[in-house]
Amino acid sequence: MYPRLFQFGHVAIPTYGVFAAIALVAALVLASDTARRLNLDPNKIWNLSLLGIFTALLGSRLLLALFHLQDFLAHPFWILGLVTIRSHGVFYGGVLMAALVCLVYMLSAGLPILRTLDCVVPAAALFLAIHSLGAFLAGSDYGVSTIKPWGVIYRHRLATLWSGTPIGVRLHPVQIYEALFLSLLFVFLLVWLPRRRQDGDLAGGFFFVYGVMLFFLDFYRGDRTFLFGGAISSAQLLATGLILVGGALWLGRKPTLASPASMQI
Repeated sequence: MYPRLFQFGHVAIPTYGVFAAIALVAALVLASDTARRLNLDPNKIWNLSLLGIFTALLGSRLLLALFHLQDFLAHPFWILGLVTIRSHGVFYGGVLMAALVCLVYMLSAGLPILRTLDCVVPAAALFLAIHSLGAFLAGSDYGVSTIKPWGVIYRHRLATLWSGTPIGVRLHPVQIYEALFLSLLFVFLLVWLPRRRQDGDLAGGFFFVYGVMLFFLDFYRGDRTFLFGGAISSAQLLATGLILVGGALWLGRKPTLASPASMQI
């Protein structure tokens, strides 16, 4: 595919990074608009989103440096680059750090937690959908080998250099599966937004459905990171946590939501 979008002399602009930037801008704009619809402060939601994104990026690179200390000391700029994180365990560790930091910010800023989660999950679905398209073009998060006619074959050497993608092998386009599913989930969340019964409805639905999708799609990924002696992958462990959180939010739902005033936490 196209791991390199542009080339300026010796400087290569990775497709993955460009799509990640587009996804970031789209998600921030959507989250701010959704905040107004839910009577939340758009500035606080904007700050929350930026805080979560940058914490995930910096946290994942910090963990990467800690887990590969010798490589980091030898090549500090290379290991902290935009295209060097291939470990899902490191990436998801950064995501968990971001979740904790965002929780602290919501509490300190006086944001209602469940309604704030309802606000950001449509933006999260949009971000992940666009991000998956970039991963597909770049060869990142590639799938397992397949004989299916819709399989894709990567031939660009940069796909291997940047993402470890097998060259000349027909692979499941698992990134497209994820992008299509997340696009449907994004549309569903937007339609559900004005029809939600109480705070936490959208968040519970997103966490549960995305967790189920993430768990089963991971069987088709070719770059899985296993934990606990191969019992479960890092992605499936995160997916299990998302399913439990989503289920807990739905089990804790009240029968009705009488008025906007009752939506306070």
